[in-house]
Amino acid sequence: MSSTSLESTLELWSTTLRQAKQRIRPLFAAPSVAASANAFLEGLLGGERRKTGWMRAEAAGDPGPWRQQAVLGRTHWDAEALRDVVRDYVLETLGSPDAVVVIDETGFLKQGRASCGVGRQYTGSAGKITNCQIGVFAAYVSDQGHAFIDRQLYLPKAWAGDPARRRAAHVPEAITFATKPQLALAMIERAIKAEVPFAWVAADSIYGVGEIELALRRAYKGYVLGVTGQHRFWSWDQNLDVAGTAEEIAKDLSETDWIRLSAGSGTKGPRLFDWAYLPLATLPADALDAALDQSVWTRGLLVRRSLSDGSFSYFTTWCPAGTPVQTLVAVEGRRWAIEDAFETAKTELGLAHNESRSWHGWHRHVSLVMLAFAMLARVRRLANGTPPKTPLIAKLAGAVVHSGDPARGDAAGAAAH
Repeated sequence: MSSTSLESTLELWSTTLRQAKQRIRPLFAAPSVAASANAFLEGLLGGERRKTGWMRAEAAGDPGPWRQQAVLGRTHWDAEALRDVVRDYVLETLGSPDAVVVIDETGFLKQGRASCGVGRQYTGSAGKITNCQIGVFAAYVSDQGHAFIDRQLYLPKAWAGDPARRRAAHVPEAITFATKPQLALAMIERAIKAEVPFAWVAADSIYGVGEIELALRRAYKGYVLGVTGQHRFWSWDQNLDVAGTAEEIAKDLSETDWIRLSAGSGTKGPRLFDWAYLPLATLPADALDAALDQSVWTRGLLVRRSLSDGSFSYFTTWCPAGTPVQTLVAVEGRRWAIEDAFETAKTELGLAHNESRSWHGWHRHVSLVMLAFAMLARVRRLANGTPPKTPLIAKLAGAVVHSGDPARGDAAGAAAH
C-alpha cells in the first residue's frame, strides 16, 4: 500500500467513524452516555485482541470499565433502534435488488448459569453440546459486500418459563419462547416491512421450511433453504416423474444430471462441487395464494455433492421460472459470507467478549459490534472496491481511534459536559 493510499484510507476511516457517531447520537438522551457509547465503539475497533471491559477501558484511558459497562446495563436506550440504524447504514453502502439475506446462528461459550439464555445446547461454533448462549443473525449479502442487519438472542424453554431467571436477567415480559426458525421468520418479516431490497433468502436445514417458505412466496422472494435428506419432494410436472425423500431422489440421479460449479471463492480458490437441479413444479404464484399475481415461479430441489467424499446436501428452492442452476448455486454460495462475518466479528471486533449477563446487555453489545462491522464493510466498499486484509483494517481503525482524531475529540468533549 502506497503512502498516498494509506493516507486516504486513514482519512476514510476518520470520516466513517465520525459519521457513525453522528448517526447513533440521537439514541442517547445524555451526552455522557453518548460519549461512553462512542468510547465503547472505539474500543471494539481498536487493535487489542480481546475487547473485554478492562481492555477497552485501558485503551480509552479510563481508570476502570465502569463507564462502558454502564452503556450495556445501567443506562436506558433502545438496542432495537440501534439495530435499525445499522440496517439502514448497511443498505446505504451495500444495497442491491439482487441481494441475499442469509440466516444463521452462532454460539457464545459461557461459564455458570446466570448469563441470559445460557444453557447446555449444541453450537456449531464448538461442534458439540456445551454451556453457551445462541444468537440468531441475519446478514445482508450483495455484490458490494456483506454485513449484519438483524440479531436476537435465543431464549431456551428452561429460561422462557422461569420467572426468577427472567427477572434476574431483565428479560422483557413480551419475550416468550420462540424456536430458531420463528426468530428467523421474524427477522425476514422485519426486513420485508422495512422494504430492505433483496431477492433471495438462504439458510441451512436448522431453519426448516413451512412458515418461512410461505412468507417468502407471498413477498415474491426467492429462496435456497437447506433441508434434511428425509424431506419429501414430488413433481407436478407431467414430464417429470419424481416423488420421495431428497436422499432417495439424489441416489436415483444419473451422472448426466450433475454439473460442476463453484459456489464462490474460498481461501483456497473456487469452492467446487457437483450440483443437480430438478425443477419440480412451475405454476402461477396465485395458485398458492389467491391474493398474489399470476407471475410464474418454480419450486425445485437442488442437490450438492462433495468432490472429496461424495456426501450430499439438499436444498428446497423457489425462484422465477427460467432461473438457471448457476444462479441458485450462487445464492447458496452466499451463505459463506455470514460465516466470514462471524469469524471477523469474533476475532477482530469482540463479538464473543460480552461481559453483561442481561437480555438488554447482550443486544446492546451485539448491536454495537454490528455497527463496527458495518463500518468495516463501508470502508472496504469505498476504498476503491479493494478490501485490505482484515488485520490491516483493524490496525487502520485503531490508528484512527487512538490518533487524536477529531471524532475522538467529540467523545471527549461530550464526556466533559
